[in-house]
Amino acid sequence: MKSYHKELWFEVPTRRAFINITPQVEQCLAESGIKEGLLLCNAMHITASVFINDDESGLHHDYEVWLEKLAPHEPVSQYRHNTYEDNADAHMKRQVMGREVVVAVTGGKLHFGTWERIFYGEFDGRRKKRVLVKIIGE
Repeated sequence: MKSYHKELWFEVPTRRAFINITPQVEQCLAESGIKEGLLLCNAMHITASVFINDDESGLHHDYEVWLEKLAPHEPVSQYRHNTYEDNADAHMKRQVMGREVVVAVTGGKLHFGTWERIFYGEFDGRRKKRVLVKIIGE
């Protein structure tokens, strides 16, 4: 069995964003040489997320609106966590959107449903953060 890992780095200039990272993850898979196995992709920061869904701008807008209703950024005074930072909402948004995804690798490709893509969700941007890609298989 082979094992591969790589860290992808992102520096989002805005507080929040959804970035399709499927091409970078597919590049990792190609570099690994693994044809059959499992790929784990996870955010290495507690205010960011990795998730799978459709790459459709309306859906991303709906996520933004929905997440802001669930955990509004302001007023920042509503959160006990905001004693030295103003990112309590980002922690909650990450909890809802998830930390990681696992994708089957079949024939050297990500074994996706028709519209599935991997996204990096940023909820407290404006600094460098990383995503781990770990692939095991043959």
